[in-house]
Amino acid sequence: MSADVRIVADLGRSHRWTLHRGVLPDGRRVFVKRGADFASEAAGLRWLGEAGAVAVPEVIECAGDRLVLEWIDEGAPSDEAAERFGRDLARLHRAGAESYGAPWPGWIAELPMDNTPADDWPAFYAEQRLRPFLRLARDRGHLSGADVRLVESVIDELPELAGPPEPPSRIHGDLWSGNVLWSRDRGAVLIDPAAHGGHRETDLAMLALFGAPRLDRILGAYREEAPLADGWRARVPLHQLHPLLVHVCLFGEAYRGSLLEAAGRALAR
Repeated sequence: MSADVRIVADLGRSHRWTLHRGVLPDGRRVFVKRGADFASEAAGLRWLGEAGAVAVPEVIECAGDRLVLEWIDEGAPSDEAAERFGRDLARLHRAGAESYGAPWPGWIAELPMDNTPADDWPAFYAEQRLRPFLRLARDRGHLSGADVRLVESVIDELPELAGPPEPPSRIHGDLWSGNVLWSRDRGAVLIDPAAHGGHRETDLAMLALFGAPRLDRILGAYREEAPLADGWRARVPLHQLHPLLVHVCLFGEAYRGSLLEAAGRALAR
């Protein structure tokens, strides 16, 4: 059944879609995205929510080119909320996944990702995350041959750089600070996932990439709940390579320097 939504405000655009605030007949406020097939986003939100760990908005409807979500009233992050988020994120990751990847098609922003299930994280990260976006960035003219060779050298060493093997975690997959809403009454609420079975350090590295507020509190509480393997800090640049490649593909050379710096740091470890 199609939700009867009255649009009350236009909130702008994001990539290919338009954003709106709406109201249901019962008075509930909703957030509406239009302009794409949002089935993967809806599936990811539901899958994250099934863990009963970190809050996500309720999916009210996903049909055609429209996604209708519960409206979240935003507040300001506090130390207490950040620590709760760290613990809840650890519990989300601990809920696990059957494999790396996911049964639904992958998307990050407007770019497709290969979510074919895999058993080995270094191979999954190399062949389904790094290489496809490295080729796309090269083909769009944003990276030189030398740039490509530097990132390929990281890919070649992934089995040695990846750290101790870990089981697949249930991860958000695009956990930059803008995808964490600090609600007034529920703490952190995660939006816009690229959810899949992945490496838990990927979510943590993404939080650090664009400066999540109270990151030290988040990480401290996370590590109390679920200690990280030795060397995790040195692996942060490795996990940041994929989102930086995505940004190079989407926004061009503005992110080239950050990508190359991360690649160099990943190799230096």
